[in-house]
Amino acid sequence: MSKRDYYQVLDVPRTASEADIKKAYRRLAMKFHPDRNPDDHEATEKFKEVKEAYEVLSDAQKRAAYDQFGHAGVEGMRGPGGGGPGFDPRDAFGDIFGDVFGDIFGVGRRGRSQVYRGADLRYELELPLEQAVFGDTVHIDFATLAECAECSGSGSAKGAKPATCDTCRGAGQVRMQQGFFTVQQTCPRCNGRGQVITDPCGSCRGQGRVRKQKKLSVKVPAGVDTGDRIRLSGEGEAGRNGGPPGDLYVEVRVLDHPIFERDGAHLSCEVPVSFATATLGGSIEVPTLGGNATIKVPPETQSGRVFRLREKGIKPVRGGATGDLFCRVVVETPVNLNREQKDLLRKFEESLQKDAKRHHPREESWLDGVKRFFSSLGE
Repeated sequence: MSKRDYYQVLDVPRTASEADIKKAYRRLAMKFHPDRNPDDHEATEKFKEVKEAYEVLSDAQKRAAYDQFGHAGVEGMRGPGGGGPGFDPRDAFGDIFGDVFGDIFGVGRRGRSQVYRGADLRYELELPLEQAVFGDTVHIDFATLAECAECSGSGSAKGAKPATCDTCRGAGQVRMQQGFFTVQQTCPRCNGRGQVITDPCGSCRGQGRVRKQKKLSVKVPAGVDTGDRIRLSGEGEAGRNGGPPGDLYVEVRVLDHPIFERDGAHLSCEVPVSFATATLGGSIEVPTLGGNATIKVPPETQSGRVFRLREKGIKPVRGGATGDLFCRVVVETPVNLNREQKDLLRKFEESLQKDAKRHHPREESWLDGVKRFFSSLGE
């Protein structure tokens, strides 16, 4: 019986890419695998057919011969996995999961290279409070491992190709007999790649990656705070052997501000007030992130009193109500007085002492408490 066209077997066009062929193979191999279809002879035969088609179309040399001469062009080029004597479905099943989970276990089969995802990177971004509150686009510069441009990440010199490892014969693993047990481990010579680089690239020295400085523009959303992270997908280190790149995590640290202190969505600040304003009352201007605001200070305001300005704080990055601004009044003691001012102040103080309980209620209450304390000690 004549064999079906391999492209029809995998249900892909003749222009299909290597990735499309691999995807089709995984789907059909899982569908017809004998473990999922016990005692189904037809499914087993289809599984063998799919395996044979994939072995030819996934190999560039075999595929070229097949495209030119058909089945006759690849006769004798297939191994025992093509459905002939020695075919073992378990071996093919291992190939499937070796492809699917190669990124996790890092071990391929039949000479497939290990594929490693690039490492994630961390960058600490220091921001002034204003940039963190309103958001901005900042530019960062950091060192990373990027794919070597000269060898396109292969590690081999231009025009050279990696050779099959003669220790594991391209399997990426070796088996060792230990008593009654057979232990399979990663090949020590090729580190599981199945291939060794005999003529390394001069730029990356066979590593496939080179260290370089990378510049990026990072959009900082409004309202970020210390500890927030911005994830830039695919901007980490380059992967190895065709693996995907890692991610870059930009960790925000908001710098201390000379005026404001931040507590989540709220802001606070100290506002110095003159002795006269605190005593007689008046209006003072206080800074906010959106400009100045006016606070009315009532007469006889004491140092430490807090005034609340609603919605003059920060809009949280994850949504929610805008915070408030808390202004703590600090009565400023006059300094650098001349003789005349000092004399006036002494006369003013003498006038207050004539009715101290009325003018200094907190001081008098405190003194009474001190007297009671010492009286209790003497009992």
